[in-house]
Amino acid sequence: MADRIRTGVAFARRAASGAWQVPSAFGFLLRRPGIWPAAVMPAAVAAAAMGLGSALGFLAGPSLGSAFAARVATTPEWSSRALAFGIRVAAILAGVLCGLGVALLLAAPLLDRLSRLVEGAASGQVVDRSAGLGWEVAQSVRGAGYFLLRMPGILLLGLVPFVGPPLSAVWAAHALAFQNTDPALGRHGLDFMARRAWHRTHRAESLGLGFAALVCLLVPCVGFLLAPALVTAGTRLVLDRAGRGRR
Repeated sequence: MADRIRTGVAFARRAASGAWQVPSAFGFLLRRPGIWPAAVMPAAVAAAAMGLGSALGFLAGPSLGSAFAARVATTPEWSSRALAFGIRVAAILAGVLCGLGVALLLAAPLLDRLSRLVEGAASGQVVDRSAGLGWEVAQSVRGAGYFLLRMPGILLLGLVPFVGPPLSAVWAAHALAFQNTDPALGRHGLDFMARRAWHRTHRAESLGLGFAALVCLLVPCVGFLLAPALVTAGTRLVLDRAGRGRR
């Protein structure tokens, strides 16, 4: 029992260190005006895509909520209303998440450049063990596609009463962390399968970063900085795990 408690505490501390990378990434960017030009375009793409996604989710929410409430009409009225409200909120969040996924895919080359600048600013040098810029961009696009392909499963899982939302959140957190560490891990020479192994090794830090990203999706007026901040957080997490961070 004591060993399990120690293991749980250690996991929680590692997850907290991964989560901290997200808020600290905003400060990292704000303190370095030289990086701002590289962050402007990805931020604009993310803001537009997330705004469109949230609007579509808002429009689809009432229909989805009514449909699910009708299927459980035998339950108490308060329960049906709560379910309908939850479905509407979930639809908006799903739209935002899908919009972010599309933005990460469209802005993959720009985010790779931003990641290089962040690594240079954080560690003093940019390590490049990849097979070239084209290979890096291809790996980033593949990672973004992996993120988008998982979205239907994440969204459907979130509609399952009670157990669905937490399981969906875990899956979404993993997908977000995977996507936003892609530029740095690819530049360090890790292909798709090696990156999956990296996230298994650093599961706590990875999930911590992903859950912090999900929380940021709920904060108003943060969306326009979310894409560059998440890539910054992912890059710094990779550097931290390699012992090259803390600058």
